[in-house]
Amino acid sequence: MQPKTSSGPLAGIKVLELGTLIAGPFCSRMLAEFGADVIKIESPDGGDPIRQWRVLKDGTSLWWSVQARNKKSVTLNMKDPRGQEIAKKLALEADVIIENYRPGVLEKWNLGYEQLKAENPAAIMVRLSGYGQTGPMKDLPGFGAIGESMGGIRYVSGHADRPPVRIGISIGDSVAALHGVIGAMMALRHRDATGGRWNGKTGEQCVAGQGQMVDVALYEAVFNMMESLVPEYDHAGVVRERTGGALPGIVPSNTYTTQDGENIVIAGNGDAIFKRLMLAIGRDDMANDPQLVRNDGRVPRTAEIDGAIQAWCESQDIDSALAALKAADVPVGKIYSVRDMMTDPQFLARRMFEQHAFADGTPVKLPAVTPKLSETPGGTKWLGPALGEHNDEILHALGYDDMQITQLRRDGVI
Repeated sequence: MQPKTSSGPLAGIKVLELGTLIAGPFCSRMLAEFGADVIKIESPDGGDPIRQWRVLKDGTSLWWSVQARNKKSVTLNMKDPRGQEIAKKLALEADVIIENYRPGVLEKWNLGYEQLKAENPAAIMVRLSGYGQTGPMKDLPGFGAIGESMGGIRYVSGHADRPPVRIGISIGDSVAALHGVIGAMMALRHRDATGGRWNGKTGEQCVAGQGQMVDVALYEAVFNMMESLVPEYDHAGVVRERTGGALPGIVPSNTYTTQDGENIVIAGNGDAIFKRLMLAIGRDDMANDPQLVRNDGRVPRTAEIDGAIQAWCESQDIDSALAALKAADVPVGKIYSVRDMMTDPQFLARRMFEQHAFADGTPVKLPAVTPKLSETPGGTKWLGPALGEHNDEILHALGYDDMQITQLRRDGVI
């Protein structure tokens, strides 16, 4: 879907991305999708490793097309003081700095939050790390997998008789990134409410809004998704365990297999829905059983109820099962692969795919931008940039001339 306006709701917001792989880049990607001007700093030596992750086209990841869309790529050798100086100039001009290095790395580069705040009191820095900026584990490396494990989601994923499993995507990084976006937006609101953007170029005394640091720990972002885990344990001593495809304590809600080997999810856990479900599968006895009228009565008989639903599913192919349950107004859905998504009428009606082309003209579809805003929707202006594609543009804007840029390139700074 093309945006109604070319600017987007975040037009005029400048973002500096100092990060690699998933959490930090996904956070800034969302801001870029809604109009923020995002400059991504990359190492001249290959750039962000995600450029070579998973399926490649001409040596560059297809993932990169999505993760870096609408961003500008600038290469800087951050071990060189000149690279650090350029990064600092960009940071002081930015409304938001997003980073996902280990705590302390930015401080070594003179780019820590307190260091920037001393010069720009309106500075907003979103810091995403495995364990946060404080605590005894802050200096340890923490990828999404570790955050998922410590935050609780791995413990409850899988079947009770098998070891925990991972979700098929890096959900810990993505959830942390979303928390970073929320934090950035709240920090921008607070900055504007307390005075607004700092203008340090005037050389005059000026009132600046109050910036702040947004400290996102991957494990805490995952932990924040864990529903009633804490009060259930603290009050009742209940440790939520792995339950396969079922929703623990809410019956019936599970994954079932049809006659043709397809898998569907059926959520019949509402009291009225449960009765409709039982009638639809020919189990009038269960539909009218007074013990099963409410969820607390159904929970002790979970295996019996799931067995009845599974037995019915085994007598139906997926199309007939879906049709019968939809006719009974029971929440049901096929478990989609990407192949299913690409031809699904709902995905297509909602315009969930954008058509683009690589530089050589090869067509490619990308996922559309979400959420959908009625007046200022997001969109894709360009695919992930080539490494250092915007070096000259950004350095010229900072006041570097062609001769200086050539020397920086010769010296391996850019």
